[in-house]
Parts: sequence; structure tokens; C-alpha cells
Amino acid sequence: MKQIVFPKGKVVVVGIGSALVDILTHTDDVFLERTGAAKGGMTLVDHLFIDKTLAMTSNESVVVPGGSACNTMIGIGKLGGKARFVGKCGQGPMGDFLENDLKKNNVMTNLLKSSTPTGRVLSLITSEAQPDELLACEFQDAAIVHVEGYLLFNRDLIVTALDQAKKSGALVSLDLASYTIVEASKDFLEELIEMYVDILIANEDEAEAFTGLSDEQKAVDALSKKAPMAVLKIGKKGSYIAANEKRIKVPPAGNGHAVDTTGAGDLWASGFLFGLINGYALEKCGALASACGYEVCQIVGATIPDEGWARIRKIMED
Repeated sequence: MKQIVFPKGKVVVVGIGSALVDILTHTDDVFLERTGAAKGGMTLVDHLFIDKTLAMTSNESVVVPGGSACNTMIGIGKLGGKARFVGKCGQGPMGDFLENDLKKNNVMTNLLKSSTPTGRVLSLITSEAQPDELLACEFQDAAIVHVEGYLLFNRDLIVTALDQAKKSGALVSLDLASYTIVEASKDFLEELIEMYVDILIANEDEAEAFTGLSDEQKAVDALSKKAPMAVLKIGKKGSYIAANEKRIKVPPAGNGHAVDTTGAGDLWASGFLFGLINGYALEKCGALASACGYEVCQIVGATIPDEGWARIRKIMED
């Protein structure tokens, strides 16, 4: 099995993904059925569908920066790491809001601007990007290039991104993002992981869709045969990390109570990748990841308040 070897002298984590704005609103299973959404899954739709869906609910909405890789980069920036986000957004107020928030959270940006609206998320997402708009220079100082699984719907883009990342000498981290994506892209995903991926991250639903295994330990072992380092997130039960022919069980942080799980996996990845970049032992990488995942679940949206980051930094200082 291949070993993880970090590029010398490089400390930047580059995230590639959809530049989105999250619109968060509380709802129920009946509402999900009315919209045709699958719980825990995702479906690509246009902005008109999102406007229509929003009009169907009278619940108050919260608007925050979003997108899986974007959330992860913000977390790394808040931890004090060097992060860059590469994506595409609209030229209007939503795009400006997204760019300003990234900069405020210490994330370097390369946001390509489009005449179409900035992508929005309401359990359903819309996004766009073109392969020829990715520049190899974005990866020259990257130790890790972190890619969200949502890009599997744009195969030319994800192959171009991963090819440039590998040519730059960076390690590639892939978060599978959604079990519906795995089900729709399994054959392509197998090839992609074999060719490019060093760090494979999945939750239990995504892992089962990919490996066919529901047993946690068997699933993470199966994932570890696909990539040199594999992560299985199992919600309030914690996580597993498999690397160098050993499997580590990471206990959960906190009491397991969640106000909102939006961004939990993304911020888990922030803590984990930050720990790897800084040479932490895998156990500490997992503990930091769990703390980030727990803290983001204590509020609505994929952000952590200052008091939460203060608690996380105590783990870093131990």
C-alpha cells in the first residue's frame, strides 16, 4: 500500500468546489416529499426551482456562505492555516458576499466571475464551472488539494483539476459528499480514486453506497484498499481513520446533541487536513476534526462562533 508523503516546503490547502450561498430553513419530511428531495442526498436544479421551493415555505431563512470545499477552507483559515478556494460565482451581490466572507475568514480566493447567478443551496444545489478556467498556478504551493464530490457531475472539470494537482506534486483529498452522487458515479469514481486520490473521506451512507458494506469496520477497511488514507465519519459515534495498515477509532466530541448538522462533515475535514499539514499524529488529527464537527453542529449554518473556535484551539495547544 502507498504511504502518504507530504510535499516538502508546502503548507497551503487548496479547495476546489462549488462557490455557493446556503439558504437554511427548518422544514420536515412532508415538505421534503413535496419538493421531491431525498433526505441526505442532493439533486442539481436551476435557480427558478429554488425560488419556487422557497415560496412554498413560510419559515424564516438564514443566508450564509456555503459549498463543501468552501466550508472546509474557511475552517482551515479560522484554525490559522493557509487555505485557498478556487470556484466560480456570479457577478452580483451574492458573489460579492461570498468573496468578502472568504477573505474575512483568512481564505485566499480565486473566484471566477460568471454572468449567471451565484449558486444557491436549499437541500438542492445549482453550480457551474469550466475546465479551461482552472489555472495550474493555483496548485504550485499546495500540499493538499481538497476536492468535493459534487464536482463528479462535471467530469471534465474534476479530471482537469486532479491532473493539475498531481502534476504540481500535491496530495489529493476527496470528500464523497453525498450517497446519491456515489450511486450515480460509481464506475467513474472507482477510476478517479485509483488514478488520483491519496485521502478518501466518506460518511457511513456514502461508504455503503461505494463499498456495499454497512459494517463500519469492514467499510473503512474497504475504503483503505482504495486510497493510502481513508476516513469514515459515523456521526455522533465518532469516526475511523485508516492509514499505514492500521485503523484508528476516533471518539466523538461533546454530548452528541446537534442543533443543525449543516457543514459538519466539511468542518470535520478542516480540522483533519489542518492537523495533517501541521504534522499532528493521526489521533490528534481525528480529535481536532471531531471538535470542529461538533462545534458547527451547535448552531444553525456551517459556521463556528468565536467561543467555539476558542475551545477548538485548546485541543491544538494540548
